[in-house]
Amino acid sequence: MSDSYDYDSLNINMLREPILIKLIEVLDKTNSKGWRKLGEFVSNDRRFRVSEEEMEMCSLKVLELDGSPARSLLRLIGDRGCIVRDLVEFLKAMGHTEALHCIKPPGIKIIIQPQSLAVISGHTARLTCHAVGNPIVQYQWFKAKEEVPKGNSPDLVFSPVQVRDAGYYICRVNWGGSFQFSHWAQLEVLVVGATYGLTCHSLEGKLKVVIQPQAQRLLVGETLELECGAVGRPIPQYQWYRNGVPLKHATRRKYTIPYVTTEHQGKYRCEVISNNERTWTRETDIRIDDFENIRHRSPEKPFATDKVALLIGNLSYQSHPQLKAPMVDVYDLTNLLRQLNFKVVSLLDLTESEMRNAVDEFLLLLHKGVYGLLYYAGHGYENYGNSFMVPVDAPNPYRSANCLCVQSILKLMQEKETGLNVFLLDMCRKRNIHDDTTPNVVLRVTANIVFGYATCQDAEAFELNSSGFTNGVFINFLKKRLLEDEKITVLLDRVAEDMGQFDPTKGKQALEIRSSLSERRALTDPILSSGCSDENQARNLQWAKVHELPESMCLDFDCGVLIKMGFAAEFSNVLVIYTSIVKKSDDMSSCQAYVTNFTPELDIDPKEMNKETPEETGSYLLSKSLPQHCLYTRLSSLQKLREQLVFTVCLQGKFVAMEDLVDWTTEVNIGKPLIAKLDLHRTVRRNSCLQTCGMPHSPSHSPGADHLHQQYQSTYLGVYDASHSAAGACSNPPFCEDTSFYNHYHCTDDPPFLDSPSRVNVPIETTDDIIELQESFINSLQLHDQYNTFTKM
Repeated sequence: MSDSYDYDSLNINMLREPILIKLIEVLDKTNSKGWRKLGEFVSNDRRFRVSEEEMEMCSLKVLELDGSPARSLLRLIGDRGCIVRDLVEFLKAMGHTEALHCIKPPGIKIIIQPQSLAVISGHTARLTCHAVGNPIVQYQWFKAKEEVPKGNSPDLVFSPVQVRDAGYYICRVNWGGSFQFSHWAQLEVLVVGATYGLTCHSLEGKLKVVIQPQAQRLLVGETLELECGAVGRPIPQYQWYRNGVPLKHATRRKYTIPYVTTEHQGKYRCEVISNNERTWTRETDIRIDDFENIRHRSPEKPFATDKVALLIGNLSYQSHPQLKAPMVDVYDLTNLLRQLNFKVVSLLDLTESEMRNAVDEFLLLLHKGVYGLLYYAGHGYENYGNSFMVPVDAPNPYRSANCLCVQSILKLMQEKETGLNVFLLDMCRKRNIHDDTTPNVVLRVTANIVFGYATCQDAEAFELNSSGFTNGVFINFLKKRLLEDEKITVLLDRVAEDMGQFDPTKGKQALEIRSSLSERRALTDPILSSGCSDENQARNLQWAKVHELPESMCLDFDCGVLIKMGFAAEFSNVLVIYTSIVKKSDDMSSCQAYVTNFTPELDIDPKEMNKETPEETGSYLLSKSLPQHCLYTRLSSLQKLREQLVFTVCLQGKFVAMEDLVDWTTEVNIGKPLIAKLDLHRTVRRNSCLQTCGMPHSPSHSPGADHLHQQYQSTYLGVYDASHSAAGACSNPPFCEDTSFYNHYHCTDDPPFLDSPSRVNVPIETTDDIIELQESFINSLQLHDQYNTFTKM
């Protein structure tokens, strides 16, 4: 019996014995609706006509032990082709409801009702209705009053879901002539243009805001339209607030005021609720200007047309000392910048070509009024007033041809007419004695540049080394101030003051600011879109793709085992896969599942896969947010992925009745996750930042370089006094006598290079600010010479 039609067409001789026994008991009763009455109705149908002799034969069954006239009659007409549908008609004609109840299937009961949900367009959505009945029931999905094509299974899946799929759905569960409807479920499809930092692409019952309300400046009489949106199951509920007070009748995703007045000005945000989860959108400013007073209003606060950040942390160098802090620094800074509505891409361990291509993609997002922020943590150096970031594949020794010139990137940013350019460089600024090339970068005279150097010119930067992972000195203090609503130079000044009070690096590392900022520009400034072109919108969508995670999935094996697989992003090029067994067959005594056979491009050590804790894979930063009781695999360097990411899920189990292990495998294809979509592995384009520096780009090797390298591998550390003048200059570095807190390397004996006025592109502004670490923490610290690259040559 596979469906309801088969049951209706079932020969009555094939009825299940429990049903048949109940029916016989009812029909054997000697009343007006017993088996004899049924025989009369049957005899009126020439297909199954029963003669008087046959009726008499049935009656004689009462003389037999356990004999039954009704059973004999039913068997007789069954042999002549009577099916359940015919018997039902006879019993209905008799008005025999008691007998009808005997052959009526068990009542249909819906045990899983479809739940309303909100999902992002382009992702996978699933509505589920599950009912029990005997025999198996049929499903029929409807959208409003229209039947859904191919909607005849318990799960109604939209992959990918589109805006046109939004609406109200209901499922009808059928069995024969009876049916039952499920509850209505709403499917809400959110169109999210450029979402940055979105890591919750699969619902998994979690509430996540994916559309934030935007700041606006309106004139009296114009229409205010605020919109927010969240994904979740069940579908989230909304409540808008202005200046902390809930607004009446403002319980939808979109809040509209057709005609605004100055009274509608204020700070708006929306509370989002789903089940017992509760979250908030960000707070946004709505300004209402009276047209008559526009000419007399005070100078307005600056705003950005967009905010974009590229964060690069290089720590796993091939030919230079390994670092630890860049990973934590990039992670912390990413989370803080996203709170300030920056669109952030965070990357670890990039080669030269990958760095250049990442910068190219970053530059494509910049246009007039955009705030662009570039943070780099890793090895570096400074020659002739120009700073160079060192890729992980740079040779030993390296020169400008192997590195990226920060000023060259700045020149390209200026061409975009950006509103603010912020460079935070957490690296060494010692001179590279192996590189005598003089860059030829001519910058425009603009008032929108801020450099935050983690250390002074011709000095080192340090990272803190404790038993676990921790920040570099610069980010350790910066992250405590970054969310403050202050002019960026004032904020960095406060950071510098705090760093100056930090005993372990006092007199050795001091923050230096160079700025040409003439306005009160802050990282907290609101975003007021000026209307991007179609080209810019397309680039924003492309950048948003680097945050797309694969959908979580369930793998159902033939042996009855169900495996759940989820994904999380630690960085834009680091993916964590976690798997767990959610169901196994009762016949199995044990089973385990693991992932394997990844593409060789990712160079994953099998010994580092399928660990019982995230920390064992090296994923220390996500460990608290990942589900427990899973196996974890960390995939780094996704930027190297040329094709779609395909791997194998292996299931190994043992049955109770067998001693040998049995293996099952299935192949999984998750496409190109996160940064892999941008193909940073490609050949550097002609218009990349590689071409902006007027310098040779082929490494030149000095015959004595190796000998010099050996000479400079000694055991003392050159450091600068942390104090700095109003001009931002540092004194000559004395050698450090107390080396008990440091792992240190020999620094060049060359005199510090002083920028000539002709080489300084922006005026220097001093800096200061931050909070002291706890005494117990400071006492446990050791300091590493973090970004002193060329000194290891």
